[in-house]
Amino acid sequence: MRSVEAPLPVKPMGSSGDYSTPAKLYDGYIFDLDGTCYLGDALLPTVGKTIAHLRELGRRTIFLSNNPTQTREVYAERLTRLGLPTPPEDVINSSMVMVDFLRHRMPGARLFVVGEEPLRRELAEAGFDVADNARDVAAVIASFDRTFDYRKLQIAFDAIRAGARFFATNSDRYCPVPGGGQPDAAAVIAAIEACTTVGVEAIVGKPSHYMAESVLERLSLAPHQCLMVGDRLETDVLFGLNAGMDAALTLTGATDEMMLASSAIRPTYVLRALSELLPR
Repeated sequence: MRSVEAPLPVKPMGSSGDYSTPAKLYDGYIFDLDGTCYLGDALLPTVGKTIAHLRELGRRTIFLSNNPTQTREVYAERLTRLGLPTPPEDVINSSMVMVDFLRHRMPGARLFVVGEEPLRRELAEAGFDVADNARDVAAVIASFDRTFDYRKLQIAFDAIRAGARFFATNSDRYCPVPGGGQPDAAAVIAAIEACTTVGVEAIVGKPSHYMAESVLERLSLAPHQCLMVGDRLETDVLFGLNAGMDAALTLTGATDEMMLASSAIRPTYVLRALSELLPR
């Protein structure tokens, strides 16, 4: 069965436009990347100044992404190049969490990875046997894969039908890019589930507790001391709420006011720009 965590009950917000913004500072801020901090190769408005000011105030800032198509080093370099100096240690993505997840459950296992080269390379460097066929595969890993094709689907099908376990890095439906989006890991998961009739066993990215454990360990803070900030209700906001944090939705990416109004997931705060994180 798929590992899905239900949203926590949150006090309903008022009518459209009646949104709450933070009235206090938090000790730790966790920022989603795509659609929250940047879109394409540019920071979104007010992001740079807001995060720089939080750092000047001594607040911890880390960055969180479900996207495993780049390494943490690449994400850190990108943030630094865009004006937010960031070490790789302050970036957590779903491939890092997947490596930790598998190390604790099946170290050194033979894997078939439906994913792009950075994820395959990271798993191989962590000691896993990354296969190109279904023979003796212990687990199939589904991910955001812009090279997904019928050959990969066939190998995943054969491996799972032969008894391989089935995990995924993330369950995002699409990845926001300038001018639209790209189908993400949810499409890959759905294709494998449809042909095998086997549900994904665990998804380690947001909103899972696996990623929450990595974040809180990195920050060395309690959940109530942290604020999760992101542009997606079903991943970013739900992640924060399930982990016991407050959660701020930014209307700068995947979610608009109409989607917010129709959702059962209710963020603690709603921001039109990241600068609204700073108490007035």
